[in-house]
Amino acid sequence: MAEAKPITSILFVCMGNICRSPSGENVMRKLLEDAGLSDKVRCDSAGTIGYHTGNPPDPRMSAAGRKRGLPMTGSARQVTPQDLDRFDLVLAMDNENFADLERISTPENHHKIKRFCDFCIQYSDTEVPDPYYGGAQGFEHVLDLLEDGCQQIINQIEK
Repeated sequence: MAEAKPITSILFVCMGNICRSPSGENVMRKLLEDAGLSDKVRCDSAGTIGYHTGNPPDPRMSAAGRKRGLPMTGSARQVTPQDLDRFDLVLAMDNENFADLERISTPENHHKIKRFCDFCIQYSDTEVPDPYYGGAQGFEHVLDLLEDGCQQIINQIEK
């Protein structure tokens, strides 16, 4: 049986790349830094649509993240088929994002696409909900989910 390839690069994907996926990237970067792994794993984020290309993370998401000590950096971009070749793990925030990623994948990189919430152990959500049209609590819940799942991924990387 072949040994699993270590995870050295992670791409977080949501629809517009201004709320969930840049938050996932920022949460993961902080946890990697805290674990002393920031030089071993590369993170990025992208969206399935290009509508927000070049924009920073949503100001409401940024405010919620900064309260948790996250820098909330990034610039929105659209995911490309080449991303699926370049990253070891591609994390879809919801089922629609997962289906969009499947459509641009090849048989060689399809196995890299995972649903983010499959890594969560503290929450039973099956998708990271889009907080864009909701209130402040939605942004907090997204960060809770991201912290949970990202920590589980870190635990896998450390094994």
